[in-house]
Amino acid sequence: MRPRAVWRRPTKKISIFEAAGRRPAAYMPQPQRYIAHFDLDAFFVSVECLNDPSLKGKPLLVGGHSDRGVVAACSYEARKYGIHSAMPIRTALRLCPHATVVGNARGEYSKYSRWVTEIIAAIAPLFEKASIDEFYLDLTGMERFHDPYQWTIALREEIISATKLPISFALASNKMVSKIATQEAKPNGYIHVPPGMEQEFLAPLKVNKIPGVGEQTWQVMQEMGIITIRDLSEQPVELLERRFGKYGTDLWHKARGIHDSEVVPYHEAKSISTENTFEENKTDMEFLMAELVRMTERVAYELRQDDKTAGCIAVKIRYPDFETTSRQTTIPYTFYDDELIAKAKELFHKLYRKGTPIRLMGVRLSELTSEAIQTNLFENTQRKTELYKAIDDVKERFGKDAVVKAGGQKAEGDRSVGKATSRFLRRSGDEKENQ
Repeated sequence: MRPRAVWRRPTKKISIFEAAGRRPAAYMPQPQRYIAHFDLDAFFVSVECLNDPSLKGKPLLVGGHSDRGVVAACSYEARKYGIHSAMPIRTALRLCPHATVVGNARGEYSKYSRWVTEIIAAIAPLFEKASIDEFYLDLTGMERFHDPYQWTIALREEIISATKLPISFALASNKMVSKIATQEAKPNGYIHVPPGMEQEFLAPLKVNKIPGVGEQTWQVMQEMGIITIRDLSEQPVELLERRFGKYGTDLWHKARGIHDSEVVPYHEAKSISTENTFEENKTDMEFLMAELVRMTERVAYELRQDDKTAGCIAVKIRYPDFETTSRQTTIPYTFYDDELIAKAKELFHKLYRKGTPIRLMGVRLSELTSEAIQTNLFENTQRKTELYKAIDDVKERFGKDAVVKAGGQKAEGDRSVGKATSRFLRRSGDEKENQ
């Protein structure tokens, strides 16, 4: 049963639009939406196969090589054995003992993802990068100039031709339907769900195809006799609300192909920063230096995770009277902790009013680039990069604070930092700083 809107007699004077027999802009019909969802098929596996063609056609597991590792992704050949992502590597190898475990191309994944992003960004009017291998494109209004379906087919062909990566897409009237349809189009295919056909397309599919319907909800629905999306659409909305609360109404709409989530415009991050507001104002220089080291290590780690280098660093200080000052300097492009920490300390000493208590301190890296730039032409950086990679692997496994430089240990041990307000910020644009 469809929820009925409650109509109330207007209590204010009629508008000029109503007097003229016209609807105000708020009531004008909305344009037909065209939303495309692109998803790179078995992305991590595909990249591994491009780097090593001998792996193609074999059951592959992308993930950690240790017994405690989990499957981040697996090939279609491996899925035939019941293997899926998030499964322990040990379990996957029991199901398929001859599977090959790979996963050394972390930098390559980012490279290929950026490549696809650049192709889409060059021609798409509006797009959202939902993950490393998933994109939504809003093509609303394109029908006045091009056929949106043919346009998306041409874009898919361009991506495949340039990158050699398989990619599937679906075109529909909203994000939810296009995402579900893309899964039906895989592997390496595409589907168009014309406007008005959303409910008919969804009806025969299992209800757990709906994004957000997890294992627990799926189990409850099966107990209720709800197997397909058609079954869900035929349930009284009041019943779903009693069983699932507000989520029941959301499910009722989704079963009818109704979804109004917007495509969020994608912007490349231009800076990475962190700042701490201390519970107590600080003058202890040993503590402040340790905290500066700790924060710089954290932003440098985030930088490496994004496969970027920074060409500018800034330090920010706020005093108890809320006076805030900062200073920045350009640097040779780097992502190394030791080089960034040295510059952060240099900026701090130039900026700090000696003996004055500090309320807040922050570090920001900007002028980010994805290009791998060697910081010193006379220095062999390979061993240094491998060292940082090893350290980052430990942090990924045991937490960002698993490895801390000696200079940052006092800050780690100071409980006032643990209680401080700490936040990571990723901005689409650089904030203005007081020089």
